[in-house]
Amino acid sequence: MIIYFAVFHSRLGYMAAVISFGLNSGAYVSEVIRGGILAVEKGQMEAGRSLGLSYRDTMRFIVIPQAVKNILPAMGNEFILLIKETSILGYVGIVDLTKAASYVSSRTYQMFIPLLAAGILYYGIVKLLSLLLGRFERRLRESD
Repeated sequence: MIIYFAVFHSRLGYMAAVISFGLNSGAYVSEVIRGGILAVEKGQMEAGRSLGLSYRDTMRFIVIPQAVKNILPAMGNEFILLIKETSILGYVGIVDLTKAASYVSSRTYQMFIPLLAAGILYYGIVKLLSLLLGRFERRLRESD
């Protein structure tokens, strides 16, 4: 809301949403990736370098594939969190599920059913993404 009202002066709602969610998620994602890379033992880098691989090749072929297994669950959770955070976009004039439920509520004078429907849709989206993420994580564990 600060970016929408203060920076863009109540214009360009989609641009404000992309920038604000991008900045917020970018900070978390960069920290998740950094933590995932640091979780790989230092000896893996030393082993790659002792085999004659360059720093770039060692990161590409040895460290990053191992880090992905550490990074994936947190990245999936961040993506799911971003989906849930979009429910506040209605406050800046962008139509999402919550805003659509608000429109229906204003026309029918019933608050519970439209908001319950929006909640069920959000739950379905999050549950589907969680199942897909779990399936992908299981496939990664099989390769261990």
